[in-house]
Amino acid sequence: MRAVCVIGLGLIGGSVLRAATSAGRAGWAATTSEGDAAAARAEGYSVEATVEDALRRAAAADALVVIATPLPAVREILRKVAWHAPEAWLTDVVSVKEPVSSEVGQLLPGARYAGGHPMAGTSSSGWSAGGPDLFSDAAWAVTVEDDTREDAWCEAAALALDCGARVVPTSAAEHDTAVARISHLPHVLAAVLAAVGSDGGPLAMSLAAGSFRDGTRVSAGSPELIRAMTEGNRVALLDAVDDTLGRLGAARGSLASTGSLKSTVDAGNQARRILDALGDIERERTTIPLGTRNTLRRLREIGDRGGRIRTLDANSAVAEVPPMG
Repeated sequence: MRAVCVIGLGLIGGSVLRAATSAGRAGWAATTSEGDAAAARAEGYSVEATVEDALRRAAAADALVVIATPLPAVREILRKVAWHAPEAWLTDVVSVKEPVSSEVGQLLPGARYAGGHPMAGTSSSGWSAGGPDLFSDAAWAVTVEDDTREDAWCEAAALALDCGARVVPTSAAEHDTAVARISHLPHVLAAVLAAVGSDGGPLAMSLAAGSFRDGTRVSAGSPELIRAMTEGNRVALLDAVDDTLGRLGAARGSLASTGSLKSTVDAGNQARRILDALGDIERERTTIPLGTRNTLRRLREIGDRGGRIRTLDANSAVAEVPPMG
């Protein structure tokens, strides 16, 4: 099992280090947060004094470097990777993929890189918020581009599987378009909903219960991290916001003219039922041979169909996909 070097020990990075080492991998980390470093060391994890030290160790061990910092810090980390471990295997767990892919292309054009994004988290942040089971059965996107090296994709995918996740192959662009709607837009709407509710004053806040708390949960997270995530996916998020504003406008028009919200409520109810039903669908298993001219294309097709890679070995990947039609 390839060793891992995790750069960043917040909620996600700290959980990657815990999960990867629990799976039997050698692992170490580096972070600019003295508090997170001290807490990780206190629990017995190896944390290097500097990012440079961690990367030099990664180069010597031919380790997989995992960038787990907020998006604004990625470029500087990649510069250090290019200097200290230019031949390292490389992935990341940043929530936006096209900007990271672009930076890798500029700074490490020969990198053995495949981007990643685990769809898991909490409203808390930092080392103390994480745990080795955070990714259990979660979706973890691993990007597949036309120029992605298959061995690099397999390394990133193997890490996700070792952490307990299920791998969703997708391109960076398709990933960013999708998460704008199901991750980044909810953060924006939660912020708006929290502010609108608070404008109702003390009475409104005293009456706030399940629906309000559930709908605003993610707005309790770090504002800096939320901004880095949402602003980093600006173009795709604008499309999702425009769609939302159109639906809200239609809802307001209907409420004002007829007093009815039937279309809006029914559409939302149907969409949520589709989501809930996904957990009960009996999925079909399919095997994708590795090392063929069609491997990357077939992996992308699995992701496009809503499928997930369940296992991976030297010769093939086994996926579960919803039935056609």
